[in-house]
Parts: sequence; structure tokens; C-alpha cells
Amino acid sequence: MHDKCCLDFQAAVDQYLIRHRSILDVLTKYQEATARVNRAVAKAVTECGCITVQASRPQIPPNTTYSELRHFMSSHLSGQPCTACQEIIAKELGHSLFYLAALCNLTGLNLHDIVRQERSNLTTLGAYHLS
Repeated sequence: MHDKCCLDFQAAVDQYLIRHRSILDVLTKYQEATARVNRAVAKAVTECGCITVQASRPQIPPNTTYSELRHFMSSHLSGQPCTACQEIIAKELGHSLFYLAALCNLTGLNLHDIVRQERSNLTTLGAYHLS
């Protein structure tokens, strides 16, 4: 079922991506879409105020193992995005996904296969995957 969802989404992107079909257009549109996600989250903090950022250096006890680190790390976010901000962030994430799927299409890659491989890497390598 999930495989079909990714395939259907990727096929729809291929069908409806008309004007910005060049790899250069897609790369820059993907970057722009990602920037808009960042901006939507920033506006939730600075304009709406539904979430706040409270950042500080993590206090990690000596002799903490790498697998224990996540217990001392923080997202630095307080609160939850309000309904309006959630809708805006979701919309911008959707645009970002659209251009990610377009990049997959133009490069002959399957989005579902990429997600499945990344999940496999995560479950195999665990905490060491992104280090």
C-alpha cells in the first residue's frame, strides 16, 4: 500500500511538472521550497509565537556513550505549532516533497526505494547512521 502511495505521488509529479522540467529548474525550485519550509517554521516563532526557541548548549555528563546522547539533546522548541502554522508548514513541506519527487523522476530514481533503503540503513546502523 505505501509503495503504491509513493509510486502514485511520483507519477503525479511527473505528469504535472511541465514548466520547470529542467534539472536546473528542479534543483533551484527544490532549494527554494526547502527555504520556504525554514521560513514557515521561523514565522511560527517570530510572527505567530505559537512555538518558541530556547537554545543552549547541551549538558552532557562525562562518560556518556554515543547511544545515550539522544537523552541529553533537545529540539530547542517549546510548544506546538497552532493549526494555522501547521497548515502552512505542511503546505511548504508538500511543495518540498513535490520537487524531491521531481528530482527522483529526472534522475531515474524511485522515491519509495530511496525511503526503504534509508530506513534499512537506519535500522542497520542505528545511532551511528548520521554521525
